[in-house]
Amino acid sequence: MEEYSGAGAAGEKLLEDGVSSSASGPRKGGLRTMPFIIVNECLEKVASYGIMPNMILYLKNEYNMAIAPATNILYTWSAMSNILSIFGAFLSDSYLGRFRVIFIGSFSSLLGLTILWLTAMIPELRPSCESFIQVCSSATAPQLALLFIAFGLISIGSGCVRPCSIAFGADQLAIKENSNNERLLDSYFNWYYTSIGLSTIIALSVIVYIQESLGWKIGFGVPAVLIFMSALSFILGSPFYVKVMPSESLLTSFAQVVVVATKNRKLSLPDHNIDQYYHSHDSEQTVPTDTL
Repeated sequence: MEEYSGAGAAGEKLLEDGVSSSASGPRKGGLRTMPFIIVNECLEKVASYGIMPNMILYLKNEYNMAIAPATNILYTWSAMSNILSIFGAFLSDSYLGRFRVIFIGSFSSLLGLTILWLTAMIPELRPSCESFIQVCSSATAPQLALLFIAFGLISIGSGCVRPCSIAFGADQLAIKENSNNERLLDSYFNWYYTSIGLSTIIALSVIVYIQESLGWKIGFGVPAVLIFMSALSFILGSPFYVKVMPSESLLTSFAQVVVVATKNRKLSLPDHNIDQYYHSHDSEQTVPTDTL
């Protein structure tokens, strides 16, 4: 009975909301949470990937940027989105947990895409052109700042959602106690990556076609609506989620090892003494060399 109680206490500690999957409380997680999580990730992919292919044309035609500066901005934006995935994973593992980080990322992406859509809807947020003399002014500092804020919020959203979504889905199945748990995980990963592939195809075809055929207002409005549906889907599934508490991150442990190793790099080792080394009763005693 003591071992069972200890295991139950450990299980309770894993959950942020203190609800276990035992018979004494409501069961959480399982396959019923998968649609909320997969829809959240897929719609985020469609929205964020869909705005990237034609963004160079938007900066060139609407913000009057040269190709080289516009390309630098887009590469920096893409790099920032990938780098922030490391930060998002660290934040979820060490401090906030995956549920809160995905929620923050979904809201950040929604806010960023809404601002980007507003730049297409409101002419004052973009540089103006004199139609009669065909002279276009450069973007002002506030106009560029608003554009970069939109890019930054979208990058933060991607950095929070992408590294946590697949692990958060696995959390919903890992706590289930049945013999088919491994098969459920395999099925989940298969459906997850299949849906991600389909989302990428839709983003690079349908969304791009909408932008080219219907203009920027609808072309940016559709991704904004999709990211809203993504955030709403994730929030609706909140009562059913298993929410694992954050623990110490691997990055934190790695940093601690580096710091300690740096501090102790000049420590001098004592002279070799065979009695200082541990060995089993019948094993051969081997003394480390200076080059070990």
